[in-house]
Amino acid sequence: MSVIDLSKLPFVENELQSFLDSICETHELDYAAYAGLNPAAQSVHGFVNYPEEWQARYVTRGFQHRDPALLLASRSIAPVDWQRLRDEASFHDIFRDAHDFGISNQGMTIPVRGPFGDIGLFSVTRDCGDREWALLKTKIIGALQSAAVHLHDNVIRSRAQSALPAGPRLSPRETEALQWIAAGKSQLDVSDILSISQRTVEVHLRSAREKLGALSTAQAVARAIGLGLIHPI
Repeated sequence: MSVIDLSKLPFVENELQSFLDSICETHELDYAAYAGLNPAAQSVHGFVNYPEEWQARYVTRGFQHRDPALLLASRSIAPVDWQRLRDEASFHDIFRDAHDFGISNQGMTIPVRGPFGDIGLFSVTRDCGDREWALLKTKIIGALQSAAVHLHDNVIRSRAQSALPAGPRLSPRETEALQWIAAGKSQLDVSDILSISQRTVEVHLRSAREKLGALSTAQAVARAIGLGLIHPI
């Protein structure tokens, strides 16, 4: 999975990193980070206000592939308090390194889900004890959830998206099969229309699902429409 630092891209709207700084200042947090997951393109894009040395270490060590905060939050609809992860070996590995850069393992990650499979993950951290963290979290959780939505919405709507890797490319047959499914046809119908076996139709649909990072054909159709690969009927 590739990593794209949006803060390094030359577009005018790139004021979101300063937004992270203001969130930290307002709510007495140490650091904040936004990570956007594009399941179709298999990429992570985002920006943080962590020390640059830690950013480099994080990517060099490939932590984005096994960071339990990101992995769990990407499958959740509720905020993930990092205290839940303290028994996981990967969490200890990452924060043993992070500690050397002054980064605490006290924090949480808030997921935001978009309509086409896009996921935004907003993380914050604070060096403090469990009791102090519990009180602070209760006080600021609402504001942080609003900030998470604001960040994700602005990234999706900004020209930053045009600088991200292109989405998946479907073959002509995969596109045709999904288009007919979108039109309400069954796999048997598609088999007759395209003059191919029903087994071959399923092969094309399975391949399209994999490329689009979809768990079902219906989800693949929705993501393909969202990416402009097929058209709604």
